Amino acid sequence: MLQQLLTISDASKSLIYSYHRSFSGFAATLNDEEARKLAEMDGVVSMFVSEKKHLQTTRSWDFMGLFEGAPRTRLESQLIIGILDTGIWPESESFSDEGFGPPPAKWKGECQSSYNFTCNNKIIGARSFRSGAIINCEHDNLSPRDTEGHGTLTSSTAAGNLVTGASLFGLGLGTSRGGSPSARIAVYKICWSEGCFDADILAAFDHAIADGVDIISLSVAGSDLKDYFEDSIAIGAFHAMTNGILTSNAGGNTGPLFGTIQNVSPWSLSVAASTIDRKFVTNVKLGNGDSFLGISVNTFQLGDKLFPLIYAGDAPNTTAGFDGSSSRFCFNGSLDVNLIQGKIVLCDGIADGEVSSAAVGMIMQDDTLQEAALLFPLPASQLDFNAGKNVFQYMRSTSNPVASIEKSTATEDLLAPYVVSFSSRGPNLLTPDILKPDLAAPGVDILASWPEGSAITGFTGDNRKAPFNIVSGTSIACPHATGAAAYVKSFHPTWSPAAIKSALMTTALPMTQKVNAEAEFAYGAGHLNPVNATNPGLVYDAHYIDYIEFLCGQGYSTENLRLVTGDQINCSDVRKTAASHLNYPSFALLIKSQRLATCIYRRTVTNVGLSVSTYKAVIQAPSGLKVRVYPTTLSFSSLGQKISFTVRVEVESDEKMLSGSLTWDDGLHLR
Repeated sequence: MLQQLLTISDASKSLIYSYHRSFSGFAATLNDEEARKLAEMDGVVSMFVSEKKHLQTTRSWDFMGLFEGAPRTRLESQLIIGILDTGIWPESESFSDEGFGPPPAKWKGECQSSYNFTCNNKIIGARSFRSGAIINCEHDNLSPRDTEGHGTLTSSTAAGNLVTGASLFGLGLGTSRGGSPSARIAVYKICWSEGCFDADILAAFDHAIADGVDIISLSVAGSDLKDYFEDSIAIGAFHAMTNGILTSNAGGNTGPLFGTIQNVSPWSLSVAASTIDRKFVTNVKLGNGDSFLGISVNTFQLGDKLFPLIYAGDAPNTTAGFDGSSSRFCFNGSLDVNLIQGKIVLCDGIADGEVSSAAVGMIMQDDTLQEAALLFPLPASQLDFNAGKNVFQYMRSTSNPVASIEKSTATEDLLAPYVVSFSSRGPNLLTPDILKPDLAAPGVDILASWPEGSAITGFTGDNRKAPFNIVSGTSIACPHATGAAAYVKSFHPTWSPAAIKSALMTTALPMTQKVNAEAEFAYGAGHLNPVNATNPGLVYDAHYIDYIEFLCGQGYSTENLRLVTGDQINCSDVRKTAASHLNYPSFALLIKSQRLATCIYRRTVTNVGLSVSTYKAVIQAPSGLKVRVYPTTLSFSSLGQKISFTVRVEVESDEKMLSGSLTWDDGLHLR
C-alpha cells in the first residue's frame, strides 16, 4: 500500500511497524495528503493518527479476602501475565525468580537485553516499543527498564512475589504481594515520559498475543472515546479475545462527572478505582496547641520544632507579576522565595509542591480529593476547608504564627470500599446499553514496588528513593483485576475471557449508592471478590461470533469486519444482535427523553457449579422500575448445560437514574 502511495525508497523509510503476528495492519509516517489518499484505498478499514494516551498499590488483597493462605493451584506458575506499561525494574525483590522453574513451554517471546536489563524465570520476557525518536534522552532509554515507576507498580500488584517488611519509609508496613504471585510476567514497554502512543500499543498487542500470554493488563486510557475500530486498545483487546486472552483496562481518572468512562469495549474488562479500609492522615500542629488531621503521604519528620507560618496570599512574587489573588493558590513561580524561606506555607488549594525549594512545609486547604493521599516533595498535609479556616484564623490572631507537620500515620476507613471521586464514571457513551465500568477494585493509597533508580515523586530536588511507593489511580485498580483474573484462570484454564470476566462481575460484592450517588455508573457490578470468583455457579459466556453479531448489530459493514478480523464474515449471514441482547453479565438502559420505557434482554447462563442444581430469580427494584424474569427458575442436570432466560424492564419515573439487581440463588451461589 505504501509503495502505491510513495516511492519504494520512501515507503521503506515511512514504515514504522508491520502488525502481522496476531492481526493485520501497519503504522507509518505520512503527511495529511498522503494519509487522505491511503484512507481511500481498498482494504483500509480504519486509519487514525497515533495519538498519545496516558497512564492512569500490602493490604489490598487481604481487604478483598484473598489472604496469603488462600487456595492456590500449581497451574498458576504456568500462567503468563502480559503487562503493557512503562517497563519494569527487574532488580526488585518482587520479581526474584527464587523457587521458579523454567518458563512455560508455550512461551514464544524473547528478552530484549539492553541497559543492563536481564530477564529471569519470573520476568520471562521483555520488549520495548518506540515509534518515534526519544525526546527525553536523560530520562528515557530504549530498553524494557522502567524509569517512570508505573510499570513496576502495576506488575508487582498483578503478580509480584511475597516481600515481607515492605513499606514506604515505614508507612504501609506489611507483606507486599500480587494477586497471582506464582504467575510469570512478560513486559511490553509502550509508555515513555511524554505518554503512550497508539502505534506502540498495537505493536505490543501484536507481540503479546503471538508470544503466548494468558492475560493482558493495560493501565492506559485516552482522553476521549473513539469508535471501536479507531481505538488501538479496543482493536488490540479484540484480537486478544479472539485468541482466548482477557484484557484488563483502567477505566480512567477523569471522574466524577457522568460519561467520562474510557476503555468501554464489551470484550475487555473496565475497572474503576475504590478505597480499602486503610487511609493515611497527616497531623498539623499549631502554636496555640490546636491540631488538625489532613490527608497526605508524608514521610518527612520535622521533630518537635515549630516553624513560622505564612499565608501564600501574603507572599506574592511581584517581580514576576503575581499578586495575592494568584499567589494564594501556590502556582509555580507565584511565591516570593525570600518571604517563604524556612517557613510553612498555607495554600488555598492543592499545590504540586514546587515551593519546596525554599519552604519547610505546605498546608493546603481544599475539599476536593479527600479520599486519596498524595505524595509531595516536602512535608505537606491537605486539610478540608473547615480545618483550613481555623488555621487561617489562628494566623490572623497572632503576630508570630508557628506550626509543624507530623509524619503520616495509617488509620481505618470505616466507609470502605467506595469509588474514589477521580475514577471515571459511566454511562458508556459509545454503547449505552453496555454498562461500564464493569467492576471496582482497590486503587487508592496502594503500596507497591518501585524502581530504586527513580525518585518517588519525580519533582526536581526530591531525591528520595525507595523500593516501594504509595500510589492511587485506576492504573493500580486495573492490575488488581488482572491478578484476580489470573487467579480464576488458574482454577479454570479452559474458560473463555468472557467467562472469567463474568465470574469476576457476578461474584463482586455489592456496593452502596449511599456513598456513591452514581451507583453502578461508579462501581459497575460491585467490588472485586477474587476467592468467590473461582466458584461463580453460573457464567454469562460469550465468544468471537457473539461479538461479531454485536458489531453487525451496531452497523459495522461486512467489508470492515472482514478486514479487521481477517475472516470471511458476512453480516447478512449472521444474526444482528442488539447491544441489549449481548450475553453480558449486567444490564443497562439509556432513556434519552421520555419518562416511560420498556426493554427486553435475552441472556444465557452456563452451569459451572454443581451438576444438578436449581436457581431461583431474586429481584430487587426501586419504585418506578418493574423487572420481570422468564422463567423464574433455572434447573440444571449437568455441568456445562446452558439455559436462556428473558428479562423485561419497564420504567416509569422522573428520576435521573434507577438501579436494581437480578440474583440467581441456588442456596450456595448468589449470582
